[in-house]
Amino acid sequence: MKQYRTDTGVVVPAVTQIQMKELDRIAVEETGPSLHQMMENAGRNCALVALDMSRKTLNHTVIVVLAGSGGNGGGGICAARHLANRAPKLSVYLCLSSPKTLEGVSAYQRKIFGSTHGKECEIAHLASVKPDLIIDALVGYGLHGAPTGKASELIQWANEKDTQILSLDIPSGVDSTTGETLGAFIDATRTVTLALPKTGLLPETTGHLWLADIGIPQAAFQKLGLEYISPFGHRFIIPLWGN
Repeated sequence: MKQYRTDTGVVVPAVTQIQMKELDRIAVEETGPSLHQMMENAGRNCALVALDMSRKTLNHTVIVVLAGSGGNGGGGICAARHLANRAPKLSVYLCLSSPKTLEGVSAYQRKIFGSTHGKECEIAHLASVKPDLIIDALVGYGLHGAPTGKASELIQWANEKDTQILSLDIPSGVDSTTGETLGAFIDATRTVTLALPKTGLLPETTGHLWLADIGIPQAAFQKLGLEYISPFGHRFIIPLWGN
């Protein structure tokens, strides 16, 4: 089994797409936390990493969040809201790849974002935006095949910008199990992966890798059959290195 290590030497097992999907199911249907809670934790942790990566004062920073229609996108929308709440002059732009297909918890996150000073924009409007940081939440661990349509266009737009890119969970376009890229994919500066690292998180596409706690309890990992010791200690976000 592929493993990672934290900065304190704790071993963290990596999981495949199938294993992560089952862990999410166990959490939602058996142990908790709910999808609402996990998405909120994911988005807030993503926002904290984004603030750490920001080079300027918040009053002069422009952050663009690219979000898909799934759970990963919902986490990105949540991060956009937390960032928009930080300072009145922090500019946050949210661009959705499939706004008409948002539903459930992700749609609810979009509704909350609408009450912030952050701005939702179309891909055509991004030409006039000069971001200091881009957050990639287009496609999560459930990727099947190459990104298409607006998602592919937004990946290309992000890669063409001379700025840092923070990917949520896994860089969009990267297979979470194998690390393969079948089409366009995000060239991430940093990736904050959720709950557990994925086996497809490779240094050449992931950038600096961090792990975020989204509140899944020990019993959920045990039900999945993993030998898991919480690596977080007093922190909620920790750096990882391949083993």
